[in-house]
Amino acid sequence: MEKADLVQEIKELIVSSLDLEDLTSADIETEAPLFGDGLGLDSIDALELGMALKKKYNVTFKADKSANKQYFYSVNTLADYIIETQKNS
Repeated sequence: MEKADLVQEIKELIVSSLDLEDLTSADIETEAPLFGDGLGLDSIDALELGMALKKKYNVTFKADKSANKQYFYSVNTLADYIIETQKNS
């Protein structure tokens, strides 16, 4: 899968799995932070998104909070993590 396609799928998954009715995938910037000043997601959103990513891409996230913070920084970092994980499986 091309990274651009994966990025688009992740954006669509964010909108659908988190019920972000007032946003479209086009509204989500690839490099913008998903939490805080970026998209404004919270820890509950992270759990829901993590479960949706696991279901769709068969990836798991470790209990290491600092590693997960890196993976969930932006759509781009999530795409990189999924690509790397699928390469190694």
